[in-house]
Amino acid sequence: MPTDTRPLRHALGGFATGVCVVTATGARGPMGITVNSFTSVSLDPPTVLWSLGMRADRCPTFSEANHFAVHVLDAGGEDLCRRFAFGDPKLAEGEFEAGLGGAPLIEGWVSRFECEVCRRVDAGDHMLIFGRVLRFEARDAVGLVLFRGIYGPSPERPS
Repeated sequence: MPTDTRPLRHALGGFATGVCVVTATGARGPMGITVNSFTSVSLDPPTVLWSLGMRADRCPTFSEANHFAVHVLDAGGEDLCRRFAFGDPKLAEGEFEAGLGGAPLIEGWVSRFECEVCRRVDAGDHMLIFGRVLRFEARDAVGLVLFRGIYGPSPERPS
């Protein structure tokens, strides 16, 4: 493989994905991280996964947390996405409510999953974090998607 990862990133960007913010609480307090690696693994038992970059400044919080929440962002969530991708990851009092296991719950979502970590797997420069879904909610709203680095609304559900 070439050392320049841009061509690979471009090719991978051809797969449109939803955009999520994962939240957890650790020694540095409650925080969030933007991911597009969220996926369903199993319905029985209800299990999801997401991948954490091992070089991320938030890696200690998310790699050690026993509970996390995944927020599939709504179409208006681009600012949240950018904040937790590039800005301050810490959540201040009043920006969240405590969910199961202390995982912070934020607004601006289409779907939200409260999870307990059931497995962590080393996957090169990322860690796969599997979570057992303990509670979830869904709203009838338009989601935020990412395609080749461009954000946009997901298609609306037909009436």
